Amino acid sequence: MTDAAAGTAPLAPPGYRPCVGILLAAAAGRVLLGRRIDRAEGEGPAWQMPQGGIDGGETAAQAALRELAEETGLPASLVRLEAVAPSPATYDLPPEMRPAHWRGRWRGQAVTWVLLRFLGRDEDIDLATAHPEFAAWRWATLAEARDLVLPLKRPAYDAALAAFGPAP
Repeated sequence: MTDAAAGTAPLAPPGYRPCVGILLAAAAGRVLLGRRIDRAEGEGPAWQMPQGGIDGGETAAQAALRELAEETGLPASLVRLEAVAPSPATYDLPPEMRPAHWRGRWRGQAVTWVLLRFLGRDEDIDLATAHPEFAAWRWATLAEARDLVLPLKRPAYDAALAAFGPAP
């Protein structure tokens, strides 16, 4: 287990927002993807794994469990922590997008990937959360996920593939 899982979130490089990415793995090496609620079906890459900021004082594992519940309705009791990537992977927002995200404070995100094993049933996934982020969900391989995300996020997904392999 890495320092992140043990209690200290890896530091993001200067200018990057500390973030957690969640590989929620189920049978047959599939991971959960959500279609972003702010992107219409057929509008191009709109799928991603759950992710979100690491709050002050949180470990990457704690942030992953919080974000998973916030985005999918899944409680911690329906997952098992399996691994935390040893270091964050960064991606940059295009300069023209930066003012609209995080008030321009960050140039991009530093994603610490957390592998969680899904112990529940598909029926347990509920996207109708207090602040919905996804309009739909599906299972996909990690390699498929990489091809379905916004191109700017692909370097971070390449890091997840490197850390956990194609079938976590």
